[in-house]
Amino acid sequence: MAQSSDVDSCLHRTLRLLSGVAAHLTAFAFTIYISCVSQPGTTLFSWHPFLMSLAFSFFMTEAILVFSPDSSLLRSFSRKARVQAHWILQLLSCVCAILGLGTIYYNKILHEKPHFSTWHGLIGLLTILWALIQNVGGITLLYPKLVQRWTLSTRKLYHATSGLLGYLLGCSSLFLGMCSLWFSANVTGGLWYICALCPLLTGLVVMNQISNAYLYRKRSQS
Repeated sequence: MAQSSDVDSCLHRTLRLLSGVAAHLTAFAFTIYISCVSQPGTTLFSWHPFLMSLAFSFFMTEAILVFSPDSSLLRSFSRKARVQAHWILQLLSCVCAILGLGTIYYNKILHEKPHFSTWHGLIGLLTILWALIQNVGGITLLYPKLVQRWTLSTRKLYHATSGLLGYLLGCSSLFLGMCSLWFSANVTGGLWYICALCPLLTGLVVMNQISNAYLYRKRSQS
């Protein structure tokens, strides 16, 4: 019976490792592919898909996976170093997202098009606002004395849960962007479906990681 349990545990660790590796590769490959399709710098609009994929597919994914016990690229580093890497990657994500929002906003002004008139635009705006609030909330974890109303463990749980919701919003925004006329015209056939699966895969991996690290553990302790 114990041997069977050890085999199951080993299998689960292997699956988590493989899924984490797949998430890393997917985030990197998807961002590179979008940069090839958009060719940033050729037009003002071209910066929008490039910056947004860089923000939400690459930087934000890596910022969360840095805490993965199975597939973190900084697994051998101290927790303090991983926290610093998390902050840097999240700040880079926000900077890219704000720049991406600014380019599409100004591009619409130049072409006299309405702002936030699609689900992609609305969800994208909500995602950026959520990410900014999430970053501000993360400051209370770096400096616990700023907010003493809740315990540090409770704030970590809230931060992780809120971060998961924000990341899923980002994945939804990326998917809705693939339904746009621009993306559908430039990416067709099987490649479109492969791209559509990318945020789904990374979203599932991140959801599993945060659930195992915080939500399930919290439930088992209650």
